[in-house]
Amino acid sequence: MSQAKRIVLAARPVGEPKPSDFRTEEFAVPTPGQGEVLLRTIWLSLDPYMRGRMSDGPSYATPVPVGGVMEAGTVCEVAASNNPNFAKGDIVLSRAGWQTHAISDGKGLAKVDPKLAPISTAIGVLGMPGMTAYTGLLDIGKPQEGQTVVVAGASGAVGSAVGQIAKIKGARAVGIAGGKDKCDYVVKELGFDACLDHRDPDLAAKLKEACPKGIDVYFENVGGAVFEAVFPLLNPFARIPVCGLIAHYNDTESKPPKWAGAMMRAILTKRLNFRGFIVSDFASRHGDFLRDMSGWVRDGKVKYKEFVTEGLDSAPGAFIGLLKGANFGKQLVRVRPDKA
Repeated sequence: MSQAKRIVLAARPVGEPKPSDFRTEEFAVPTPGQGEVLLRTIWLSLDPYMRGRMSDGPSYATPVPVGGVMEAGTVCEVAASNNPNFAKGDIVLSRAGWQTHAISDGKGLAKVDPKLAPISTAIGVLGMPGMTAYTGLLDIGKPQEGQTVVVAGASGAVGSAVGQIAKIKGARAVGIAGGKDKCDYVVKELGFDACLDHRDPDLAAKLKEACPKGIDVYFENVGGAVFEAVFPLLNPFARIPVCGLIAHYNDTESKPPKWAGAMMRAILTKRLNFRGFIVSDFASRHGDFLRDMSGWVRDGKVKYKEFVTEGLDSAPGAFIGLLKGANFGKQLVRVRPDKA
């Protein structure tokens, strides 16, 4: 290929992102300089946090500039190398973003071992989503044997791992997902004790039935109506790792809920522990995570599902669908045929 392709942020979305908020550009495949490598993207990860990077409000990370390449984790092949640490043909974990090719000076690249697991898992169950589940649940949620763990987005990349790790630790796992197919998968394939459809108008009542002893850990991925159903069931000293708020990512204004006072009172009287976190907060735990999670995957204790669209051009539509729950499992884009 003499031409490369990238997708840039064309405009900052107001509310839900639209196809016109993205623009596809072609450019010449770059040549690596001294100490650099040329990366060719194989797998591109799409994740809800990217919606925040499209906005210019205050956040934990710098927003993507208008005209800039959309940010993302990727699995790439080293297509050419002038860096002694990387050879042509190496498979690496990188942050090349939404593009077919990128230049790197080698900093931040990590080699992926194709013998460990399919290389796509480096941006899935053995990558950022898996580590988010592992550290958020174990370091903040701290589930104990016999306790009840509830996780929203239970069929997704993070939520599915949370529930399975909870089961490994001897806890009850109750999931909340979108639709019967996802709920059936969560219970029958992943081994959760129960799963409820967040679209069910009787969600609050059914959640109470599924959690007769209340909720000890709530892993928050969603917010909105799901959180409202969960909140009254939280037990004293419950732990709430706050990982995402996908129900609010397209909000055009931010204001506290009408029941904020009641929530604060419950936080006080029940001594609830809410903690927002970013996976990089637990960078020192990466070795523990990779050891444990790769073992659980190998032993069949943690299963995963990938939802794949083909070609870089599919990324905008897949991302828009991701924010609406259209994916079933970890959302990936296969940018080029997988070599391993």
